Amino acid sequence: MGFMDSQVLVALALSLVGGFSTSIGALLVVVNRSPNLRMLGLLQGFAAGLMLSISFLDLAHNAINSIGFLKGNLWFFAGVVFFAVVANFIPEPTLAPVPDSKSKKRNGDEGGKDIMKKRRRQVLFSGIVTAIGISLHNFPEGMAVFLGSIKGIRVGLNLALAIALHNIPEGVAVALPVYFATQSKWQAFKLATLSGFAEPLGVIIVAYIFPSSLSPEILEGLLGSVGGVMAFLTLHEMLPLAFDYAGQKQAVKAVFFGMAFMSASLYFLEISLPAEMSL
Repeated sequence: MGFMDSQVLVALALSLVGGFSTSIGALLVVVNRSPNLRMLGLLQGFAAGLMLSISFLDLAHNAINSIGFLKGNLWFFAGVVFFAVVANFIPEPTLAPVPDSKSKKRNGDEGGKDIMKKRRRQVLFSGIVTAIGISLHNFPEGMAVFLGSIKGIRVGLNLALAIALHNIPEGVAVALPVYFATQSKWQAFKLATLSGFAEPLGVIIVAYIFPSSLSPEILEGLLGSVGGVMAFLTLHEMLPLAFDYAGQKQAVKAVFFGMAFMSASLYFLEISLPAEMSL
């Protein structure tokens, strides 16, 4: 067993800690009584804040820093446009036509149920979106843990701890909408856990595939466009939901709280890294 392998194992163990903390967040959701709508709206707002913070202050920021303002912006907006086009072709869950028109005439209550169904679909979609966004964000975090633990176990540990702390609310942000939409605790838990497991995956990929294949410029660019995708998704899907459920004023507060929270946890990540290595 070579030096590299033991390093990879340490990094994997640490990133699993990070990954599992997403599950802890999910557990917090699952053990509570069924979520109420206002809480769901606030958490959607909070999750939207997390996502916006990741996309603007983390991914796009890094891209601009490493490949320049123009290129960074081009990549970012390429992501936005790409996803806007894709979103056009994804059948919008809110507009799902109600197949059975007779039920509408029979009693008005069904209409309410259908609206609930549409809502549920939209909420589920936003949960899945959050899961994807958080996975993409956790993926470079996994790399950071790996690089950090090569620098020394203490750094790796600090890093894993910081990541674990900020993954718990991420787990909540994924699990809550999914639980609300599917009413299934297992589904909610599963999705949140999966989004946490992007972290160890990041480690494996960096350790074994990464070193030579991708030019850093393209990688930074791609991460920048992921930022664009996430920003579009957040504004397109999650914010409207948060507004609907929690009301505009409260939801906006939740968004900025989410942003501040994310910035704080990214900051703590940064100071737990040694000077010669920054995210």
